[in-house]
Amino acid sequence: MAAAVLLAAENRSTSEELRLERGCSVAPANPLTPLMGWSSWNTFAEHISEDIILGVAQAMATNGLKDAGYVYVNIDDGFFNGHGPDGRLRFNPTRFPNGMKGTVDGIHALGMKAGTYSDAGDNTCASYGGDKSGLGAGLYGHDAADCRLHFNELGFDFIKVDYCGARHMHLEEKSRYREIAAAIRATGRDDVRLNICRWAFPGTWAADIAGSWRTTRDIRANWNSIRDIIAENLYLSAYASPGHFNDLDMLEVGQYKGALKSAFGAHGDTGLTRDEETAHFGMWCILSSPLVLGCDVRIMPRSTYELVTNPYLLRMNQDPLGLQAYVAARDGDAYQLVKDAETRFGTARYVALYNAGESGHAFHVRARDFDLGGRVAMFDLVRRVDVGAFEGETVVDVPPHAARFFLFDADRRLDRVVYEAETAYLTDYSELDADGLGSPEGCRAQGRAYYAPAHGASGGMAVVNLGGRDTNDLIWKDVNCSAPGPRRLVFWCASPEKRSMMLQIDGGAPVEVKVGDTGGKFAPFARDVDFTAGLHAVRLSNPWAKMPDIDRMTVE
Repeated sequence: MAAAVLLAAENRSTSEELRLERGCSVAPANPLTPLMGWSSWNTFAEHISEDIILGVAQAMATNGLKDAGYVYVNIDDGFFNGHGPDGRLRFNPTRFPNGMKGTVDGIHALGMKAGTYSDAGDNTCASYGGDKSGLGAGLYGHDAADCRLHFNELGFDFIKVDYCGARHMHLEEKSRYREIAAAIRATGRDDVRLNICRWAFPGTWAADIAGSWRTTRDIRANWNSIRDIIAENLYLSAYASPGHFNDLDMLEVGQYKGALKSAFGAHGDTGLTRDEETAHFGMWCILSSPLVLGCDVRIMPRSTYELVTNPYLLRMNQDPLGLQAYVAARDGDAYQLVKDAETRFGTARYVALYNAGESGHAFHVRARDFDLGGRVAMFDLVRRVDVGAFEGETVVDVPPHAARFFLFDADRRLDRVVYEAETAYLTDYSELDADGLGSPEGCRAQGRAYYAPAHGASGGMAVVNLGGRDTNDLIWKDVNCSAPGPRRLVFWCASPEKRSMMLQIDGGAPVEVKVGDTGGKFAPFARDVDFTAGLHAVRLSNPWAKMPDIDRMTVE
């Protein structure tokens, strides 16, 4: 921290009472905030048993994890034995000789929630490896009976639904997951949380039926895996809302270099440093991902325990607004992210300074980039201390593969001026391609807009491939104006030819914005509008033809 630009610590706006409030315990199993718990897969894969599951649950109930909010004990793949001739799901007689009822009841007796697993197809994912117990154990053809078994008879509270078998069967994701969600509702249980595990952002339809959805392939305990998963989620903030979250996969905390206990040691689990672990956990928190521990919590290192029970980081993840942080400023591999804390458009905001690069970085932190004005007090969420305050700008040094996390409290909240296109909502957005995996090439081939690196774009990213149908649009849903009056909207666009787009404010009459040939560079195109005070939606579309690529909108 560059102390020379910090103001004196006295009279900080963050009072002791405010700090205590923002570090208080989270409400367990709140359906409007990201799920918190543990899953068996990362450490044990399919090699699970009643003793392991209940042993982990007992440890969580007594070592403080349950009290911190980690209340879901999720049993992943490996407890099946296919379906019997009568169509009833059978359980692995070696791993769970007493069936599953006693295990679920044991978890509930500890005051915790029990999670189960299945596949949208005929076979589960482990059956495509060396374990064959998941052959014929998937939901396909058994939706109603299996859901009654899982949720009425056994009493599970959560289900992760994978897609290995469904992919091999070439099933269509949207209709298949909607069938499964309908079967869950038919049980009469309205408290079951559904996770879609599709290994890429499945589509905007997921929020209609699920509490969370995987956005990437499986995580591994190495920095490259952590970095790549974060990169996939930096531009998905528009799709998170209370009760509906992007899932960055299970946590690999506690897996230090030279001290691994993993089921996948030979396949990329090389371990993390302390800085990497802190960045990993903190970024999951500010990106509002479910927090599902994957290590053996019975032998969790003390430093990991202190990190994952940090009340300030957990409050950032469990913030009732249900927002995912977005990138407010970027310098190469150095990202500054922000989201509101507790109150929309208030003076308190969570901030991450994330260095994904291979060398240290001096972050130039400007209050205006976070829509804050006046004196800004900084509270370090990891160190749990006030670190002073600044006006205008300060500098914070962050090592490679590391991140710093803060709560900023400012004198004033300013209206946002720059709305990057990569923070906008794309109605047709999905990362799934024709092969059932995620790629920009799949978006192009299927005529969907997507977020892409773009030379000359202000944040290095733009939205491309827009237009051609009404739903292949772009919407900024949270344009806030603190006072009524005229505004100039300036759209920074790039186009190889003359193109146009229709501008709509709050669903009103469309107005054409003509864009000329920009020679591949981003150029400004403006329209004047009158805004009332409050929240507005700004939509750009063209149902008939291609639109220009969009870098950003400024509100002046």
